[in-house]
Amino acid sequence: MRLSIDHHTIYRFSKPQARLVQMLRLTPENTHDQTVASWRIDVDCDARLRPGRDGFGNAVTMLYAEGPVDGIEITVKGEVLTSHSDGVVHGVHETLPPALFLRPTEATMPDRALGKFAAEAASEAKDRIGALHRLNRAFHKRFEFDEGRPEPGLAAGAAFRKTSATSRDMAQMFAVAARSLGAPARYVSGYHHNDFESVHFPTPHGWAEAYVEGLGWVGFDPCTGMSPEEHYVRVAMALDSVGAAAVAGSRLGEGHEELDVDVVVQRED
Repeated sequence: MRLSIDHHTIYRFSKPQARLVQMLRLTPENTHDQTVASWRIDVDCDARLRPGRDGFGNAVTMLYAEGPVDGIEITVKGEVLTSHSDGVVHGVHETLPPALFLRPTEATMPDRALGKFAAEAASEAKDRIGALHRLNRAFHKRFEFDEGRPEPGLAAGAAFRKTSATSRDMAQMFAVAARSLGAPARYVSGYHHNDFESVHFPTPHGWAEAYVEGLGWVGFDPCTGMSPEEHYVRVAMALDSVGAAAVAGSRLGEGHEELDVDVVVQRED
């Protein structure tokens, strides 16, 4: 499948900023299941872009802009060829051991209610992969999908007490629940194409991966109750959504900022 991505991130500042430093996790990489046909990052101001990698091995682009800066627009355009993989991640260069992804973060602390939910969902499973698939379907059944922008700083335990959830929140809840079952789990950010011709999203998509002995890392998307397939473009992973954020950084200057994000993913073949 050939997927085209058009992703715009716009920051507007109430007062000019003296300096901006941003880490952009916006570049997918070639794996056995996806091939980047074209990819480009553009910025509408005078800025330096420097490629690199973060601590999880994700491809990043460091952005440095000297002020005064009233606003900045970051535009990503590209095409990626994807293939069917049964949800199993192939050909990704792993720099860290799976056991690291049992580690909780502020956003993914162990939660008694989530642990009980996981134990009940997995109670009739015959093996680890079966338990994780049952857990994925249980989250999909429990929550109404919220297509809006995630609430900043909402932890997985607090999100579990709501009736609807964004892709970020469901992925983080899945990670907490999977870890409670003893499976290393991590947050993944990227892009997702659905069956509509053209749909605008307020953020990139988020899902989870869990480690299964004998299989490796397997993707789970509680928003659909299924594993990611050729409709997905994988970009970055981390212990939680903060570590895999598409744009993160700092600014030097007073005032407040406004953020506007628009993502369009279309099928081209």
